[in-house]
Amino acid sequence: MPRLEDLETSLVTLKGKRILVRCDFNVPLRNQKISDDLRIRAALPTLEWLIERGADVVACTHLGRPNGRIDPALAVEPVRARLKELSPNVEILENLRFDSGETANSPEFVSYLISGAGGKAFDGYVNDAFGASHRSHASVVGPPQKLPSAAGRLLEREVEVLGALRTTKKKPFLGILGGAKVSDKLGVIEALLEVVDQLIIGGAMCFTFFKALGHEIGDSLCEVKQIDNCKHLLDLGDKIILPSDITALSPDGAIGNDHGEVRQMGRSLPQGWKGLDIGPGSAAEFEDAIHEAKMIFWNGPMGMFEDPRFASGTRAIGQAMADAKGFTVIGGGDSAAAIAEFKFAPYIDHISTGGGASLELLENGDLPGLIALRKS
Repeated sequence: MPRLEDLETSLVTLKGKRILVRCDFNVPLRNQKISDDLRIRAALPTLEWLIERGADVVACTHLGRPNGRIDPALAVEPVRARLKELSPNVEILENLRFDSGETANSPEFVSYLISGAGGKAFDGYVNDAFGASHRSHASVVGPPQKLPSAAGRLLEREVEVLGALRTTKKKPFLGILGGAKVSDKLGVIEALLEVVDQLIIGGAMCFTFFKALGHEIGDSLCEVKQIDNCKHLLDLGDKIILPSDITALSPDGAIGNDHGEVRQMGRSLPQGWKGLDIGPGSAAEFEDAIHEAKMIFWNGPMGMFEDPRFASGTRAIGQAMADAKGFTVIGGGDSAAAIAEFKFAPYIDHISTGGGASLELLENGDLPGLIALRKS
């Protein structure tokens, strides 16, 4: 991919040049206040590099899913205010997704963007939005067709770290996947099984695997249509490691309050009971595997960690990752949120800013945004 230095060479000088930088400032908001500004801070090396060379820098981003309509609750004002504090010389355009042409990859919207979005036309383009680079959206794949373009420092680092997982020589290589649905991660499970030495599967996904093994899972989440796929994956060998015990909630219980009984169980659950976290035995087993590994990739929580009663498994994995001697990679999404919530982020080697993008890069080895840059 072209780097920032290549962009400078292409334009001869960046001084006085107007540069559009696609960032991923899709930050979590609570009452119009940013609860985690990691994605903004992660873009600063790119923005500051351009500014130091005299460029006129304009950032653009999406925020939430306004579906092509102007939604005041999703305006970029909180992002603009925080960006003003961190990098005062950077302008920012309004939420790209207020225009339906963004997600539709409309040529008209691409032309509008590169012509300056109502201002002075841009001379160059930088993609630093790894978290959006798996989308063929106008602001991601359009400008490289029209302008000298380059990857920002964040995008470059993400591709370097995550791309290397597919060919790493660090062994043992341990993969950890959690989350709700097997269907969302079937492709990445298959891709990881080709390169890892072991693959831990926790979260609600494990119950479809339990069902494939013939266990009763009570009222736990199960994707019936994926049972045969789980059987096939289990038949491929012994790389997949499933929890040996589960933290479950009684039929009269509810998430987010103290209603119901919480009990430790094995892989089989009584009717009506719902598994919502891995058990302490599984957590200890997974911690041992993490401590022995030289490369660890984790995407997806081990349970419903938003409820303190079901946070122990995810916290244990996070603590083990923080203590690990091997190279640790968090694949964005809820795992990154959990690592931040439990204060383990400073001890992780790489935390990806893109959950879906990191999984797609692992699965396919490429992303639409990267392809566009290479063709620019």
